[in-house]
Amino acid sequence: MDNALKLSAGILRRALVFALVTVMFLSQGMTVEARNRASSYLELATGISNIISPLSPLGVDYTATEVQAYANAERTGALQEEEKEESTLFMANVSTVMNVREEPNEDSTKVGVIYKDCGGKILDRQDGWTKIQSGDLIGWAKDEYLLFDDEAENLAQDVGKQIVTSNSSALNVRAEASSDAEVLGVLTENAFVDLIEDEGNGWISVDYNDETGYVQSEFVTTSFKIDAGETIAAIKIREEAEKKASLTKNRGAVSADADEVKLLAALIQCEAGNQPYEGRVAVGAVVMNRVKSGAYPNSIYGVIYASGQFTPALNGTVARVYNSGKIADANYQAAQAALNGETTVGSALHFRRANGREGIIIGAHVFW
Repeated sequence: MDNALKLSAGILRRALVFALVTVMFLSQGMTVEARNRASSYLELATGISNIISPLSPLGVDYTATEVQAYANAERTGALQEEEKEESTLFMANVSTVMNVREEPNEDSTKVGVIYKDCGGKILDRQDGWTKIQSGDLIGWAKDEYLLFDDEAENLAQDVGKQIVTSNSSALNVRAEASSDAEVLGVLTENAFVDLIEDEGNGWISVDYNDETGYVQSEFVTTSFKIDAGETIAAIKIREEAEKKASLTKNRGAVSADADEVKLLAALIQCEAGNQPYEGRVAVGAVVMNRVKSGAYPNSIYGVIYASGQFTPALNGTVARVYNSGKIADANYQAAQAALNGETTVGSALHFRRANGREGIIIGAHVFW
């Protein structure tokens, strides 16, 4: 009798497990909701067994072959779904630079460029083109000039870097990982530096002006950074800034005695005495550029009095101003600046009253 009851209980146990697994398989096809983890199914299974036998629940045999097989199948399926998720990272696959277009065709308007080792986010893909976002640049690029998936990830790891951004208005950078250590400097809010290592003790070592410094991790944000492309507008702004920088790049000092300084100041007063200071420096710079050029005399006096060049010098006005000694301090200052190598017109060798000619316009003059 006892053996018969045990046998019946075993049969009933197996029958319920089989019924449970059947219900779970059927429920998968009847519902759209994802249940990605085996534990979720097992918890659901326990609930079903209680409904089947509310007075004396049998529970679920987690070691049963059918349940284990089902759990493993679901776990594998979840992993496969994760693997199917496409990376949104792209990296440029060019030796120098590539164009980015407004629309996915080569005749479309150019909206910017992506440089070597730059990358960003994939927004869309179609017909051999990818819509990308790289910094402020959004547009279409040809797939043949891009890297995706593992290739993009590998390149990003090689060329990208971890940065540390200050969340504090005044974050101390210390010489050691201690709040009592010497302060090397201060990072203002949103200022960032390269990360060296997370020390794991509440401090992060950073590259601060080529020195190893330490900041407290609770006051910073760490992030991974790769270089971004440039929009056409950004390129124009940068080129203008570079052009301006080149126009004011020091061209090297020239020694001069007091008489030469006075002569140059007199010429500046005659040619640009009513012009803004940068225009006065520009006139002095033209003289000094000629002194340094092999196409003109190699002295200040020789350049100023060269035939057919500076009218105030040729008609005697410069000499009268020089002899009077009534030369404004601003003109002396401009003359000395030009002698020191300062310029506001780069290597320009000529100037005249602005009359529509292309060149660098300062006040009433155009320089070229």
